[in-house]
Amino acid sequence: MLRWTDEASAMGCSSSAVMENQPRRSDRVTSRPDEVAKIPSPFAAIKAAILIQGWYRRYVARMEMRRRYTWSIFQSIEYAGEQDQLQLSHFFSFLMDRYAQLSGASSHLLSQLLTPSGHTCDNSETVKEPEYKSIKVPDSYTGPRLSFPLTAMDASALLKAFKQQQQLHSHYVLQLLHETRKSLRQMPNINHISTFYSKEITVCGDLHGKLDDLLLIFYKNGLPSPEKPYVFNGDFVDRGKNSMEVIILLFAFLLIYPNDLHLNRGNHEDHIMNLRYGFTKEVMQKYKLHGKKILHLIQDVFSWLPLATIIDSKVLVVHGGISDTTDLDFLASIDRHRFKSALRPQARSLENSNEKSQGKLGFKAQASEMLDGNGNVQESLLKMPNNSKIDHYTFQKPRLGPEPSSSVSSGSKLNGDQHYTNEKEMHPNDSKCCQDLLFGSNKDEGTQNNAHDSTTILEVSCLDCQVAFPKESSRDEMEWKQIVDILWSDPRNLTGCVPNSFRGGGCYFGQDVTEWMLKKYNLKLLIRSHECKQEGYELCHNGKVITIFSASNYYEEGSNRGAYVKLGPDLVPRFVQYRISKCTRKLTLQQRVSVVEASALKSLREKFYAHKSEVIDAFKQHDKDHTGKISTSQWALAVESVLHLHLPWRTLRSRLVRVTAEGSVEYLSSFEDLQIEQPMKEVQPNLIETLYRHRADLEIIFGMIDKDHSGMISIEEFRQTWRLFSSHLHISMDDQCIDDLARSIDFNKDGSIDFNEFLEAFRLVQRDNQ
Repeated sequence: MLRWTDEASAMGCSSSAVMENQPRRSDRVTSRPDEVAKIPSPFAAIKAAILIQGWYRRYVARMEMRRRYTWSIFQSIEYAGEQDQLQLSHFFSFLMDRYAQLSGASSHLLSQLLTPSGHTCDNSETVKEPEYKSIKVPDSYTGPRLSFPLTAMDASALLKAFKQQQQLHSHYVLQLLHETRKSLRQMPNINHISTFYSKEITVCGDLHGKLDDLLLIFYKNGLPSPEKPYVFNGDFVDRGKNSMEVIILLFAFLLIYPNDLHLNRGNHEDHIMNLRYGFTKEVMQKYKLHGKKILHLIQDVFSWLPLATIIDSKVLVVHGGISDTTDLDFLASIDRHRFKSALRPQARSLENSNEKSQGKLGFKAQASEMLDGNGNVQESLLKMPNNSKIDHYTFQKPRLGPEPSSSVSSGSKLNGDQHYTNEKEMHPNDSKCCQDLLFGSNKDEGTQNNAHDSTTILEVSCLDCQVAFPKESSRDEMEWKQIVDILWSDPRNLTGCVPNSFRGGGCYFGQDVTEWMLKKYNLKLLIRSHECKQEGYELCHNGKVITIFSASNYYEEGSNRGAYVKLGPDLVPRFVQYRISKCTRKLTLQQRVSVVEASALKSLREKFYAHKSEVIDAFKQHDKDHTGKISTSQWALAVESVLHLHLPWRTLRSRLVRVTAEGSVEYLSSFEDLQIEQPMKEVQPNLIETLYRHRADLEIIFGMIDKDHSGMISIEEFRQTWRLFSSHLHISMDDQCIDDLARSIDFNKDGSIDFNEFLEAFRLVQRDNQ
């Protein structure tokens, strides 16, 4: 049997022709002499060909439809998670202040992870002895040993060790990070490189901890060297399980070839993003003893990464994109190191220690003073008259909806999906309102009319909160907006700039903005990353914007290809695609699509379950007669009104819910096959649903208050944390309910909460129908 496979098979949609061993025409004989062989007429042959062609086209169309809605599910859930992270960052800031009261010095790691400035003093680095010098490498260590300055042999040793799944000792990790920081500090915000010497430059996109993809790139394209220069365009970490190995390799080659390997910062080179998407957890698991030191130093290294690269003065390479206010000259003058996190602005003038001691930093600094030892608002403060020192608080409540303006850059409005209206005054004599203000992260940090502070305050929209800037500090605001735009923005087929409501940060920029930017700086091309593409790359805006994404199998095995782009002196892009495949190569097209589709639908069903009560309430609004059935249109409208995922719900209906012969939807069937693996009878169902919905946020918070990183927290720590978080979620619970919840999660009854126990308590499984 012979088989031919065309080039499309390499693109994920193989077609083949199979020839079975058949007798030659001359060997065909009739069984009887009087039988005449029947030859099909030309009309019948054409008809058969048309039928086969129609069947094949319908088959391909069905596969493409499934592939597209699977992709939409993955992306919608990913961006919804980013929105959740941006909203949670506000709560992190308050939690840091609150937890400092509870644990004092033990919150050192928490403050290092969450404070905007990081409290890193550059001047002290030259005086204080590097921490790696106090860490000894034992003779029993069998991993790679590095000697500085690094050479190509050290890089080869690292490559070999990581292929064998060996781990680099924390002494060498800290020394590598220390040397990398020194090197990055000498670099400008925007690197200018040329193809004149190397003839070709390779640009890689997001890697997200995918070590196999990085090793494959080096295998196919060659190791970094003067003859093989690279630009890695951000998002080296998070999501993948080998983020540490990826940055160790990149930083090592950066030190060996500082003029030939260039790194741009991505939106995931951010310690707050790392808390949610896995990098922080990975470091603490791999380096338990010195993980805090490594994380703190990595945070500082990330803040020194350059923001952009320009090739031959004609090609701009940034991680996210641009906006209609992007100014490369201004961007080049920013002190990038101040922006440890792009999730909130850095107000340099507000970080004065004298002001801080006097309580002039606005709401957050005074919030701690307003709490007693039990975390409640002090009675003396509640009894103060309205014209006293703290006169009133203003806050703006978020609501979902599009931004009114059609041409607003992310600088002026970064969270288009949650903008703020309806100002309301709250007086301190209202205990309930004051408690809600202190703990509710969906309410913004308001300004305070302090009698001792005459500074005029300007409210500036942040990704998820309002941040106060003195009016004379407008440069801080402008710097932050510039950085957020290039790290978070996405291109779209529209005119102008509109808020990036899907991600919750940055903007959507249209082709006219691209043309304006290229013309202003005499550029030909914009290369960016930040978005996963099924083929690993995508061209838009008349070919002037290239998206390059280098992490294959990003969502699921077989979900997408990775790619990198090579630019020569002619600046004509040449793309190289690949996919790390362990088993999908053996599967047919239909099998590959089915595997990825099943994973996407599973994630979507989990999203349904997390919002079960809200979704059912939305369904019942259309079911006035309580029949348990509604129309397809009503079902789709209700689901979208709760989940806001912008998915083709009509197409997905048959995959998510049972449909009657008349075409009605039995809406409760969406939840029939799902349940929490270990039902907790002591806890209210609505509370279980809330815990399941926010389990990722709670895991992050519990991880931060786990001082000794044992994976355990006490019942008291659980109570304090949940009291804060329940206020953040506006859940009314007394101490008895919190105790019942803690005891129900403590499965082994040892008096403490194990992270594994906590996560196991909220694992969604298929219900046993028997």
